[in-house]
This record gives sequence, C-alpha cells and structure tokens, in this order.
Amino acid sequence: MNSYYVSDDRLKELEEEYEELTSIRRLEVADRLKKAKEYGDLSENSEYNEAKDEQVQLEIRIAELEDVLRNAELIKKSSSSVVVIGSTVKVKKADGSVKEFIIVGSQEVDPDSGKISNESPIGKGLLGHSSGEVIEIETLKGKAKYEIISIS
Repeated sequence: MNSYYVSDDRLKELEEEYEELTSIRRLEVADRLKKAKEYGDLSENSEYNEAKDEQVQLEIRIAELEDVLRNAELIKKSSSSVVVIGSTVKVKKADGSVKEFIIVGSQEVDPDSGKISNESPIGKGLLGHSSGEVIEIETLKGKAKYEIISIS
C-alpha cells in the first residue's frame, strides 16, 4: 500500500476531479458508446473504437484517483527543526547559488514553482536534516552538495 502525501487544497482538487469523472464523464462516454453502436458493424466502426479507447483511459484515471484518495495522507504544516514533507527549505549550492524547495508528495510536484517530491533524489536527500547541515545528494547530474540555510 502506497501513501500519497497531499495538501488539503490538492486533496480537494482530486476529489472534484473524481466526482466529475464518475458522475459526468462516465455518462458522456457511455452515451457516445451507445450512439456508436447504433452505426452497425462494430469491427469497422471508428466512432465505437474511439469511444471504447476513451472509456478505457477514463476508467484507468478513475482507478488511479481511487487509489490516491484511499491512501491519501494530508501534509500538515510543521514547525519541525528538521526537513519533513511540507517543509519549505532554503539551500545554498556549492556554487553559491541559493534555491528554495517545498517538499511535497508526488501528486503535487511542480518544479517551476519549487515544489519537489519527497521521492525525488533532492527531496529524499533533504528529509530528516536540519539547518546548518551540509549534505551530499546523488542527482541525475552527479553528486551535489547543499547547505541547508533555513527550514520553515
């Protein structure tokens, strides 16, 4: 069983998506299938095949959402002195540049806004460490050193 760490806002988004897919999209796809069947021979019916493919993709997404919602763990803001999921961490790289990361679950990753997964090399490497520590993390580009400047 996997745990999916999500913020309260992200959990609401996932619940809304699930509700829309199960209450609206399923009916729309079922209606498309019904209409496509009315065209006759299913073996050469492109509308039917497309609707069937859409139904498969829809059911896969619904199953994914059910798994996430069933195993969701809310990220709680913490005033921990060590990096935990939900922490905002400011680090200084070996080249002197400063970066800020927010450690989130895999359902909320957004590198452009600094949100990195607790499962990513950097996220995993930062977890459990405290301000002032210098840590070395194996990344896709090789080893990188980070000094933790602050945790909030």
